[in-house]
Amino acid sequence: MANTVSAKKATRKIARRTDINKARRSRVRSFLRKVEEALAAGDAGVAKQALQAAQPELHRAASKGVMHANTVSRKISRLASRVKALSA
Repeated sequence: MANTVSAKKATRKIARRTDINKARRSRVRSFLRKVEEALAAGDAGVAKQALQAAQPELHRAASKGVMHANTVSRKISRLASRVKALSA
């Protein structure tokens, strides 16, 4: 348990940041799920729109430090190739 005032404040800050990061991660997963569902349904138009909506959310997660930038790039690249293959 934290003893000093600064350590107690740090634990409060960490708890707040954790809640915010959980919400951001959950939001990103929701956007990714919409893309995955559209791909599973085989609907190219909806999948393309869902991917366009998911991309800024993924980049925002990377810029906020919730996800690593390379992870985001990899996910976008793989989803984009799957959407392109579906529409072709």
